[in-house]
Amino acid sequence: MTVTAQQRGIARCTTCGKLSRITTTSQAQSWHCTRCAAPLSFRQPRSLQRSWAYTLAAAFLMIPANILPILTVISFGKGDPDTIMSGVVKLWQADLQAIAAIVFIASIAVPVIKLMIIIILILAVQLHLPLSKQQCTVLYRFIHFIGRWSMLDLFMISILVTLVHLGNIATVESGPAATAFAAVVVLTLFAANSFDPRLLWDLDND
Repeated sequence: MTVTAQQRGIARCTTCGKLSRITTTSQAQSWHCTRCAAPLSFRQPRSLQRSWAYTLAAAFLMIPANILPILTVISFGKGDPDTIMSGVVKLWQADLQAIAAIVFIASIAVPVIKLMIIIILILAVQLHLPLSKQQCTVLYRFIHFIGRWSMLDLFMISILVTLVHLGNIATVESGPAATAFAAVVVLTLFAANSFDPRLLWDLDND
């Protein structure tokens, strides 16, 4: 049976990282780090509530991020706004399958997968889903790994908007979906960071 630090009365300071032994007989308000005096707790306070809030907000903003235009390429005075999906389709039709795949994965697949995994982890803690602690830990590490690629689409747009500005010949303008998509990326990062993975090891299932 796995013994957690909480069961041994040890808490890690989230400010300086020092491990401190807590006397469980004392009140929680008196737990402070002996190095930096920051408040100590065995688990992040209101971790699930904050994760739910960020996750639901990100899921709501996924709608305008995918429906509204994210980019408009104006060439010789003409141009139509494109959503993320229509941009992927145009790239595919222009025989740029590799770029289309990258945009689809970074802009659609990654945010959806992150939201789904975060929801699964939260429900695993709240509803005791039939997932092992090791499986949940792998999922948690996975969302942190793919999170670094979430801003790829916005990075490409910022480069195009900055560099492609040739007057009437060609201009690239960002759309309102770019703001919504940026908010989704930030909110999913907050949701993942707000979730305390140590809660997974408090579960009774193995």
